[in-house]
Amino acid sequence: MHIFYTPDINFSDSSYLLNEEESKHCSRVLRLKNGDQINLVDGKGGFYLAEIIEDHPKKTKLSIVSKEKDFHKTDHYLHIAVAPTKNIDRIEWFLEKATEIGIQEITPIICEHSERKEVKKERLEKIMVSAMKQSLKAYLPKLNDTQTFRNFIENNKKTVNRYIAHCIPTEKREISDSFQKNQNYLILIGPEGDFSDKEVQIALENGFVPITLGKSRLRTETAALQACFEINYLNR
Repeated sequence: MHIFYTPDINFSDSSYLLNEEESKHCSRVLRLKNGDQINLVDGKGGFYLAEIIEDHPKKTKLSIVSKEKDFHKTDHYLHIAVAPTKNIDRIEWFLEKATEIGIQEITPIICEHSERKEVKKERLEKIMVSAMKQSLKAYLPKLNDTQTFRNFIENNKKTVNRYIAHCIPTEKREISDSFQKNQNYLILIGPEGDFSDKEVQIALENGFVPITLGKSRLRTETAALQACFEINYLNR
């Protein structure tokens, strides 16, 4: 079944008009015709079954057959703040795989050792939309604007389960050591050169718990995905 992203659809709608880009993809690329059925997702938990009633290449009209709220909604909330990698392909890979596995919020953070200071948010969001559709999800993770490490710490003091993953040889816990199911979690993942000693200290002073993601030294994007996997696995 083909899936289309329709963020402006209302749950009360009985019909819907695909925009020009999606209409062209529907009729010209996929060659779908009147009577064919497709799925729609709004990125906010709405999952729809729709039937094509006017297969126009610029304004395909759909009839909503059925709909479901909170489709595959999780009982936990995961927010990962990660330093963008020098090779942007690596952070794009993380966003794709994390969306498929399950993540609710991502914030790119700029740290003292960061080699990349900016990201193209629009491109990253397109990758996440594609991953959402590929993995049959109805929730699009929230991608925040890039923030400095200090500003992020200052603005995120309310989440109870706050962790920082770093490689500095100090005492650290496994995520599972103090884990509670169905909570909100916030995890900091540093750049290729890791967090600085000062940044780690700032995080600890603001209630972040130092954690380890295993004995191997992981790349930034691998560490972020490992954290994503662990939270989802422990919440199964």
